[in-house]
Amino acid sequence: MKTFKGIKIGGMQHKVFKLVLVFLILLAGTYAAVTVWHQNNLSEIVGRTGEEQQKAIADVSESTMKSVLDVSMTRITALQAYIADDLFGELRSDVLTLRSFAETLFNNSESVAPRTVPYPSKENEGIPSVQLIHELDSDPEHSKLLGVASNMSDIMLAVYGNSANMTSCFIGTADGNMILVNKRPGVFLADDGEVLTLDVRSRPWYTQASAAGELVFTGVETDAYTDNPMIECAAPVYCNGELVAVVAADIYLTSISDYVESTAGDSGFVCVINGNGQMLFSPVQNGFFRSQLTPDAPDLRESGNSDFAAFIAKALKEKTGVETITVEDKEYYMCASPMPSLGWTVVSVVDVEATRQPTVAMIDRYGEISASAMEAYRTGARHSIQTLVILTVSVILIAVAAALVLSGRMVKPIESMTKRINELGESDERFTMDDSYRTGDEIEILAESFAAMSGRAAEYVEKITEITAEKERIGTELALATRIQADMLPNIYPAFPDRREFDIFASMDPAKEVGGDFYDFFLVDDDHLCMVMADVSGKGVPAALFMMASKIILANNAMSGKSPAQILTDTNAAICSNNREEMFVTVWLGILEISTGRLTAANAGHEYPVVKHPDGSFGLYKDKHGFVVGGMNGVRYREYEMKLEPGSRLFLYTDGVPEATDAEGKMFGTDRMIAALNAAEGDSKQIVGQVGKAVEDFVDHAEQFDDITMLCLEYFGEERSGV
Repeated sequence: MKTFKGIKIGGMQHKVFKLVLVFLILLAGTYAAVTVWHQNNLSEIVGRTGEEQQKAIADVSESTMKSVLDVSMTRITALQAYIADDLFGELRSDVLTLRSFAETLFNNSESVAPRTVPYPSKENEGIPSVQLIHELDSDPEHSKLLGVASNMSDIMLAVYGNSANMTSCFIGTADGNMILVNKRPGVFLADDGEVLTLDVRSRPWYTQASAAGELVFTGVETDAYTDNPMIECAAPVYCNGELVAVVAADIYLTSISDYVESTAGDSGFVCVINGNGQMLFSPVQNGFFRSQLTPDAPDLRESGNSDFAAFIAKALKEKTGVETITVEDKEYYMCASPMPSLGWTVVSVVDVEATRQPTVAMIDRYGEISASAMEAYRTGARHSIQTLVILTVSVILIAVAAALVLSGRMVKPIESMTKRINELGESDERFTMDDSYRTGDEIEILAESFAAMSGRAAEYVEKITEITAEKERIGTELALATRIQADMLPNIYPAFPDRREFDIFASMDPAKEVGGDFYDFFLVDDDHLCMVMADVSGKGVPAALFMMASKIILANNAMSGKSPAQILTDTNAAICSNNREEMFVTVWLGILEISTGRLTAANAGHEYPVVKHPDGSFGLYKDKHGFVVGGMNGVRYREYEMKLEPGSRLFLYTDGVPEATDAEGKMFGTDRMIAALNAAEGDSKQIVGQVGKAVEDFVDHAEQFDDITMLCLEYFGEERSGV
């Protein structure tokens, strides 16, 4: 390199100066050219872009609105249908309760004494009360059916009092008498105080229920006394195959009607359509959406508008997404959700044009803003060009001078630093700070970084050596813990080679090096086999330690000859006495009497066992669960019994089997587990292996999140043992 007036030609100082100068010239020239070109073409670009943006705004806005409506309308409609259907579901449940009680009374009529049922009285106005109504020609004083039905009074009062929506509940006998409960006795009284009669057996609720022979919902009817729209749920009561009465309850539909009316707005509304395709409730007073509470109202499935008719037919069968339907030359978004109890459906309707108004307003406002912004830009651009020319020239002159000075100051300490680093070479000596590096800028920071990095590198080598040794030690200990845990569980098969009465096999596949699941089986005596399937809360080493302690305590209690319930009770007491970490374990424990096949078991919050009897397929045995072991002191556990016939199988497992998850987050589930068991063939070991293979195929390459533990017992009985 040559030196010219203190500048090293070809050196770093010269390159920095040349780079700065070339960069400034190119920057100024490029910026000037781009500015001129940009100014000339901006108007055309802005105009074209504005049109494209307006179209994009319209498309995105309409698409977004449609998407939002699709989600919100579908959810709201489904919620509205669910709330309404829940109302009728409660009514159905109450009527079934009344029918069950009535059938019990009539089938035991010889042991039932008649009770007095009072006639309606104005003194009970506003108070839930039992009242007697009858047909004109009936004789309530000598009615045996009424005598039996009179014992329904208390339960009818209770059912009525527990319902927030029921208008009344009643029972009509086959000889024309009716007992009802409500708080409106005044509607059954004439102006002179006489009790009005009612043709009980001709009312729709009586005729429809007796004709159907089962529970029915009537259509929308008019209250015989108040003219309010209502719907009734009724069920026939039979005694020895003969119709003796009909129980029923009703609710007014004014709340649904009022709600539908309240939904009317500028953009849409909600309506209700019955199972005959007739518009029951709608806030619209004319056209296709007009409601008519009459039997001869038109069936909308047969309307002249084929799209609308097809939508109504579909809406009565299933929940729909948002569809665009043209009705009377106007587009609407519609979606529906059925009410299964009645066969009705709730339909939400939104005017498409109303949803587009925000888009139109947004596009108009966007045009105004774009025009104003363009004019402001043109004015500012002219001033900017003038200022830019002056600033560019000034900056170039100043930058040239500064480049000469700064490049020299930059290069000198870097050269010194480079020399020092080269001198260190591959020696173990560390790089240290020198006064020549203290420039007060990035060079000083760079030198400090070199010094710090040099020190850290030496420390890092030492730490890496220590960490590597520690990892090897931990790995060795975890491998040993895995072997110890595996050795703690029965793992030699056949487990009882001298016992031909049964065959048993189990496996445990931990999610980590060590797991919290465990199984156990051992002979308490020559005629009793104890089996345990358990799952400790948590994972890893803590769960494994807790598992070992729990297994030992359970085994010790079992070997003392206690019952399954007492084993769990005593184990829970022992664990709770010193459980500061508040861990717990779910346990299924059963003791099989080998000679008889009688299995006594208790369940502490564990999964249901699976049982296959010789004449059937595998199925869940839904036993009663107790609380988890270690969760709370003083818990008492209950046990149950089942009989295993020769050829029966028992399959136990932890939640790692049904909750095994694939890459998409789907769980294996108990249904797939039962299907795998029913498809499996062979002995206990083969069945466990085939279920495990089914789980492995389902999960595929997804990470295992939980321990997978299974146990299978096949009971042969004394026939195979040769006894």
